[in-house]
Amino acid sequence: FYSLVTRLLRKPGGIVAIWCYNDIAVSPTFDPVMKRFHDTTLPYWNPNIHYVFDGYKTLPFPFESVGLGSEGQPLALDIPKKLSFEGFLRMLRSWSAVVTAKNQGVDLLSENVVKELKSAWGRSNLVRSIAYKAFMLAGKVKL
Repeated sequence: FYSLVTRLLRKPGGIVAIWCYNDIAVSPTFDPVMKRFHDTTLPYWNPNIHYVFDGYKTLPFPFESVGLGSEGQPLALDIPKKLSFEGFLRMLRSWSAVVTAKNQGVDLLSENVVKELKSAWGRSNLVRSIAYKAFMLAGKVKL
């Protein structure tokens, strides 16, 4: 990926930005329930997920900083979003670890797990303001 980015960004002004989120802050009631669910997904992630889990702090990033995070020092971002429980559940179902587990015959989002998450969320029609805990690195090719 980096060699392709370097080749494509040779022209002056080109910038690469990469970002991820590794947590979601919902509420003091919901967050511990979410943490327990998240822990069940750990065996099913690709091993390179450790870069995401550590907020890109150890991700090699061989580009010159443009002031929006740099190698070893990612920019922390809170990305706000309004989300219904159904929207939240759709997001969880899209996680690669959840899909991998399902393909291996393990339903991480069983009926009981969904009930526990829904109970902690609150009313079924409640739209919550959440924050994706995100991290970003941005840079330009070193000349």
